[in-house]
Amino acid sequence: MRCPFCGHDDTQVKDSRPTEDNSAIRRRRSCPECGARWTTFERVQLRELVIYKKNERKEPFDREKLTRSLNVSLQKRPVNQEQIERIVNSIQRRLESLGENEVPSKIIGEMVMDILADLDSVAYVRFASVYKNFREARDFEDFVGNLGDD
Repeated sequence: MRCPFCGHDDTQVKDSRPTEDNSAIRRRRSCPECGARWTTFERVQLRELVIYKKNERKEPFDREKLTRSLNVSLQKRPVNQEQIERIVNSIQRRLESLGENEVPSKIIGEMVMDILADLDSVAYVRFASVYKNFREARDFEDFVGNLGDD
């Protein structure tokens, strides 16, 4: 693997271990050229997932984009990074197990909404405000008002 700091081609693995949920291998690496250290994660990928959007545009599934969106929704909430990683792993496994290479973005949004509804109501409303494209305060009022109806 190439060093992300200096670009040296020959880096070394110092330590490997499974992640807490056994969904990936965590590797500590170092560069003999510049001395930098970093962590990589190796995961099994069952299939290449392509996400198609409402506007019919297609793009590859991006774990990091899903993680960022969860981090924004869960910012300053009592949920740690390991829990977020488990959520992302769970969603990715569910998507891969659908048996389809192309998945509508709506399915991912609904999966996230279901998980956040049970996990943290503030994060649920934050995510919904983007996912459902709230445009004014009334949208929030209507959504929050309907929370008890579910």
